[in-house]
Amino acid sequence: MSQIIKRPLVTEKTNLLSERGIYVFQVNRSASKTLIKDQVEKHFQVKVESIKTSIARKKGKRTRMGVGRVKYWKKAFIRLKAGEKISVFEGN
Repeated sequence: MSQIIKRPLVTEKTNLLSERGIYVFQVNRSASKTLIKDQVEKHFQVKVESIKTSIARKKGKRTRMGVGRVKYWKKAFIRLKAGEKISVFEGN
């Protein structure tokens, strides 16, 4: 994708959101909403209505070496204008 948008998040919960026109991506932690909006509109040729972002906090993770930490990461909830779709989530 790009340095701003890392990957789409595809889970059961995000599939339910995509039916309502909201798509979820993991994004760079330093990315602003306007930068995310520009990248999504440029890359997927869609019109973005609004963006909400959230920081996923650190969690403990078991490894062979003991308990480790997963770093902070940022996700963006992107609402598209009516009638717009992103094909990554549609399975095309």
